[in-house]
Amino acid sequence: MVRVASVSTVAAGLIAVLVGLTSSAAIVFAAARSAGADEAELASWMLALGIGMGATSIGLSLWYRAPVVTAWSTPGAALLAVGLDGISMAQAVGAFLISAALITLSGVTGWFARVMDRVPVPLTAGLLAGVLVQFGTGLFTAMRGSFALVFAMFVTYLLGRRLVPRYAVVAALAAGALVAVWEESLQLGRVHLAVAEPVFVMPEFSWQAAVSVGVPLFVVTMASQNLPGVAVLRNDGYQVPVSPLIGWTGTTNMLLAPFGCFGLNLAAITAAICTGEEAHKDPTRRYLAGIWAGVFYLCVGVFGGTVGSLLTALPTALVLGIAGIGLLGTISTSLASALSDDGWREPAVVTFLATASGVTPLGIGSAFWGLLAGLLTAVATRRRPRPTIADTRRPSTPCDGKDPAG
Repeated sequence: MVRVASVSTVAAGLIAVLVGLTSSAAIVFAAARSAGADEAELASWMLALGIGMGATSIGLSLWYRAPVVTAWSTPGAALLAVGLDGISMAQAVGAFLISAALITLSGVTGWFARVMDRVPVPLTAGLLAGVLVQFGTGLFTAMRGSFALVFAMFVTYLLGRRLVPRYAVVAALAAGALVAVWEESLQLGRVHLAVAEPVFVMPEFSWQAAVSVGVPLFVVTMASQNLPGVAVLRNDGYQVPVSPLIGWTGTTNMLLAPFGCFGLNLAAITAAICTGEEAHKDPTRRYLAGIWAGVFYLCVGVFGGTVGSLLTALPTALVLGIAGIGLLGTISTSLASALSDDGWREPAVVTFLATASGVTPLGIGSAFWGLLAGLLTAVATRRRPRPTIADTRRPSTPCDGKDPAG
C-alpha cells in the first residue's frame, strides 16, 4: 500500500476523517453524555467507533478495490442525544444491538439492494448533490468570519487546479493551516494525547428502549446514511454489491456495540472526498484513499481521549473550507448527472431541492424525503418509465447488421 499510495490518496483519507470528526464528534459526545457515560466510557465509545470504521473501511476497500468508507451515524447520534434521556447505559447498548441486528438482516436478505437497484440514476445524483450542497456553500459562508483564511485556501486551490491539479486540495489545506498559525487560531497546545481503553457494558433489553431508540436508530441509519452512501459509490462508477456492504457494517456494529459502537453505516459526505478525481486521477487507485481513511480512523480510536481537545484546536473555518473545496468536483459531477436526461430533469431537481432543504419529518433525514419527493414527481409527470440502474446492467443483444430488430 505504501508503494502505490500517493500524496493525494493520503490527503483524501485524512480530510475525510477530519471532516467526519469535526462535523459530528460533538454530537456523539452529547449522545454518550445523555446515556450517563463517564470519561472512560466516552473514550471507549470513540475507541469502538474508530476500530469499527477503520476495520470496515480498510477491509471493504481492499476486498472490492473501491473507496468504501464507513462512518458513524450522525443523525443516529443526534437521535440518541435526545432519545437516551432516562435510559441506562445497559439498555442503550441493548438498543444498539437491536439496530445493528436489523441492519445485518437488511444486508443478508438483500432487500435494501433491491430497492436501490430500482432507483433511477438522475434521482440518486440529485439526492447526492442535495446532501453535499451545504458543504459547497459552506466554503463561501465561512468567509464571513474568517475571510483571510478561507479566501487564501480558495485562491491556492484555483492556482493548484491550474498548475498542479492532482495536489490542489492538499495545497489548499496547507495554505489554510499556515494562515491559521499566522492568525493564532490553530491552538495545537490544547491537544493532549491519551490512549483509550475498552469498557464493556453488559446489554440489557427492554421494549421501551427498543421502540424509542433501537428501531428509530435503524430507520434513520438506513434512510439518512446508507441510502446516500450507496448513491456516492454509484455516482462515481463503483458498482459494488450493496448487500455485503450493509451486512458487514451491521455485523461489525453488533460485535462492538457493548463497547459503545452505536451505529456504523456507509459514509456519504466523507466518502465523496475519497471517490472523486481529487483523491486520485486513476479511478482504480482511489480505493487507497478508503484504506488511508481507515488507517486514520484506527488512530482516532486508539487516541479516543484526545478527540475532544483536537476539536477545540482546529478553527471551524478551516474545516468548512477544506470540506467545501474537497467536494467541489463531486457536486458538479452530481448536478451534471442529475440534469443530463430531459425526461428526468424535473424529478431530479425536486429530489435535489427537498434533500438540500434539510427537512426531517418523523426524525428521518432529508435524503429519504428528497428521494420520496422525486419519485412522486416522476409518477405525476412521466408517462413511461426510463432505464434504472438495474436496467443499465442488463447485457444487450448483439446486432449482426442483418436483422433490423437487432
